[in-house]
Amino acid sequence: MTEEIKMVMEMTKDSMDKSLLHLDDRLAHIRAGKADARTLDGIMVDYYGSTTALSQVSNINTPDARTIKVQPWEKNMIDPIEKAIMYANLGLNPMNNGESILINVPPLTEERRKDLVKQAKAEGEHSKVSIRNARKDAIDQFKQMKKDGLSEDMEKDAEAEVQSLTVNFSSQIDEMIKKKEVDIMTL
Repeated sequence: MTEEIKMVMEMTKDSMDKSLLHLDDRLAHIRAGKADARTLDGIMVDYYGSTTALSQVSNINTPDARTIKVQPWEKNMIDPIEKAIMYANLGLNPMNNGESILINVPPLTEERRKDLVKQAKAEGEHSKVSIRNARKDAIDQFKQMKKDGLSEDMEKDAEAEVQSLTVNFSSQIDEMIKKKEVDIMTL
């Protein structure tokens, strides 16, 4: 295998890895009926005039399966954090007890669970499209290399290897979606 093929394979694998990481991040934001501190990832708070991630100004944990607790490092941050959680439009209702913010995570209805499963499957499909695009880009590069003098056998071997990578990553996506579906549908 030539250095060019190895480089294309490495870039393709990196692109596919990024698709899996992105899917994992997206699935973390889909609520599964249980309290999860990652639900609050991405919430930004006004911290002395600068926009700062919630996790940078507080400790976030889950004392039980139905509660998320946000413990600000500074008491004067309670109100801005509470507002930021409400404005994030996550369907969560923060309660301020003067020292921390408690968020009760309501149980999901059957209909809402089905909607969340559809959302998870859609995210999985987006990741599969991204992986197929990475495969297409690699195959296009191999075809260009063939025009530039690469042997047909090497091109076919490289295409087969990229296809194998694609199948492997697609099955990983399927597993992630199945796991999330079980997580969502479990009461």
